[in-house]
Amino acid sequence: MFSIQTLNKISSKGLELLPRDTYEIATELSNPDAILVRSFNMHDMELNSNLKAIARAGAGVNNIPIEKCTERGIVVFNTPGANANAVKELVLASLFLSSRKINSGISWTQSLKGKGDEIASLVEKGKSQFAGPEIKGKKLGVIGLGAIGVLVANDACALGMEVIGYDPFISIDSAWELESKVEKAVSLDYLISTCDYITIHVPYNEKTSGMINKDKFELMKKGVRLLNFARGGLVVKEDLLKAIENGTVSCYVTDFPEEELLGNDKIITIPHLGASTPESEENCAIMAASQLREFLEKGNIKNSVNFPDCELPMSGTRIIVAHDDVPNMFGQITSLLAQNNINIGDMLSKHRNKLGYTILNVEDSITNEIIEKLKAIKGVRMVRVI
Repeated sequence: MFSIQTLNKISSKGLELLPRDTYEIATELSNPDAILVRSFNMHDMELNSNLKAIARAGAGVNNIPIEKCTERGIVVFNTPGANANAVKELVLASLFLSSRKINSGISWTQSLKGKGDEIASLVEKGKSQFAGPEIKGKKLGVIGLGAIGVLVANDACALGMEVIGYDPFISIDSAWELESKVEKAVSLDYLISTCDYITIHVPYNEKTSGMINKDKFELMKKGVRLLNFARGGLVVKEDLLKAIENGTVSCYVTDFPEEELLGNDKIITIPHLGASTPESEENCAIMAASQLREFLEKGNIKNSVNFPDCELPMSGTRIIVAHDDVPNMFGQITSLLAQNNINIGDMLSKHRNKLGYTILNVEDSITNEIIEKLKAIKGVRMVRVI
C-alpha cells in the first residue's frame, strides 16, 4: 500500500489511475510515500523521511525545493506538454491583445454606460485611439522551442506571421514537430533585434533568471510587443519599466502579475490562467499520476527534473539505487551483490548532472542486511527494493 498526499486539488481523472486497493490518497498524511502538487509552495515544508517522489501536475517546478529533494534521493516529476495547448491558446490571444488595444477599448466602452443615444456617435469618435496593427506579415520571435513554443510557432505561421525560433537545446521530437517555415535564429540577440513580437517559453532557473534585461531591451526594435507566459523572473522588472517608458516596448503581456506591473496601461497582467482549462488540468493530473505510479510500483523514471529518465521492463525482484555519478559506483553495487550470491538478470544505469540512477532486476530475495550495506556505500542517496 502506497500513501499519496495531495497539496492542491487534483483532477479526479488523474486520481482514478491510482487504485484504492493499492493507494491511500488524502490531503493530510504524516508520512506519505509521494506528493501530488500543483501550485502549493513547498519550500518551507518539512519533507518526511519516507518521501520517495513528488509529482507536479504542471511544467514549472519553482515551488518545489529541488536541491533538497535531490540530496535526499527524492525524485521530482513534472508534466511537460500536458498543458501546452492551453498555454498556446492564451499566447495567441495575447498577440491580438497586445496589438489591437482590445483591453483598453473594452474598458473605455464600459465607461459609456448611461450615455444613452450618444453611445453610437461617441464610439465612432473615440475608436481611433484604440487602433493597432495586424499581426499578419509581422515577425514573431519564439524564445524556447519546447512543447509550448513549437505549438505557438506553428500556429503563428498559420496566421501569416514570419516566425523566428531560438533554442540551442531543442529536442529531436520538437525539431520534428516544428513547421519548416520557422527560421532558426543564429543567436538570441539576432532574434531580439529582428522581431516585432517576442514570446518567451523557457524554464526558469539560475541560467535564465533575468535573461531579458537592460542589454536585451537595448537591442529591441522600437515598439516591440513582449509576451511572457513562462515565468515572471525571466524579465528584469526595472529594466522592463524603463523600456516601456522610453518607447522600446509598446506592450508587455504576462501571466504573472506583480505589484510593480499593475496600473500601467501598456502592461496587460493576466492572473496566471495559462493552464486554467479543464482539459489542461485533467491532462496534467493524468500524466502526473501515471508517472508517479510507474515509479512507485516499478521504479521507472520518465519526465523527472532532477533524475535521468530510466526505464527497464520489470522482472523478478527489483533494486533501485540513487547515487552520485562517480567512478566505480556501479562496480561497488554489483560487487556487493555478487559477494552475497545475488544474481543480476538485467540492469540499467543512467546519469544526469553528476547524479546516477541504477535499476537492477535480480533473481533472489534481498535481505535488510544487504539493503543496509548498499546504503552504506559512499555516495549512495537512496535504496529501494520492489
